[in-house]
Amino acid sequence: MNEQFVASVSLRDLGLEGSDDRAGFGANEPAETVVGAVKWFDATRGFGFIAADGDRGDVLVHFSVLRDHGRRTLPEGARIACEVVARDRGLQARRILAIDLSTATGPDPDLIAKRNADRVDPAALVDRAGAPENVTVKWFNRLKGYGFVVRDNDPQDIFVHMETVRRAGLADLIPETRMKARIAEGRKGPLAVELFQD
Repeated sequence: MNEQFVASVSLRDLGLEGSDDRAGFGANEPAETVVGAVKWFDATRGFGFIAADGDRGDVLVHFSVLRDHGRRTLPEGARIACEVVARDRGLQARRILAIDLSTATGPDPDLIAKRNADRVDPAALVDRAGAPENVTVKWFNRLKGYGFVVRDNDPQDIFVHMETVRRAGLADLIPETRMKARIAEGRKGPLAVELFQD
């Protein structure tokens, strides 16, 4: 399958529209094992392609065959072993046998989504925060989007997210700067949910 075909193909063209039964595979269809690297995967459209090793060509991968691995997408460059069946338009993955993410060259959308779902919104914890108290900036990395402050006479790190810094009208936090913070208990420990310049 070439890129021009892929750009115009729809799930209906692939015989996948409305299909929720492992992309319509029959249990008795003959299959072979193929190994290759993810060429691309479009999470919105729900499919992508693996460039198979050797001269096998590209293999269509529908998101439904990723469910057994707790995934909805695949990052570019990841190595995949899968069972494939021959269809009218080429090879299609029937079952993913193994996924090696260590070779991925692109971002992993599933990992990003999981991290975002696990992230606590500091603004949502404001009602549970204590009164403003004195803190000192331990360190802050603007590029990473977070840092830590500490209370007076308490060495425990208190997480500060970039959104909290922005809401305070600040562009950055400089180490050793004294300020006040309202602190709430998050799932992973104390979290500064509001900052005030001292």
